[in-house]
Amino acid sequence: MAGYTAGESDRRPWGRWTVLEAGAGYAVKRIEVIPGGQLSLQRHRFRAEQWVVVAGTALVMLDEEEFPLGPGGSVHIAVGQTHRVSNPGAETMVFIEVQTGEKLDESDIERLEDRYGRA
Repeated sequence: MAGYTAGESDRRPWGRWTVLEAGAGYAVKRIEVIPGGQLSLQRHRFRAEQWVVVAGTALVMLDEEEFPLGPGGSVHIAVGQTHRVSNPGAETMVFIEVQTGEKLDESDIERLEDRYGRA
């Protein structure tokens, strides 16, 4: 069962996330990243993620590769893969994150680097 519940939301130094839907083995989040905001460099032991940018421009780091994604762009993040996203633009960037796996909650975040001191 998912550790998230639909409607759950949280503010972070880089923006906010809201759970749109959650069920057994999946969760769907809407994630907003403020201009200049950056999520931690992280990986997950129990879940994979699929990101689809819906507004703004994302700068994605996946393992050692870094690339931009605009609206409609997507990326798959496998279990254990190192990743990060930031917003290099002047407007809020929004992406949809679909998580799949056996354990879906905030405890499955291993922060490797974080500009906000949370690593």
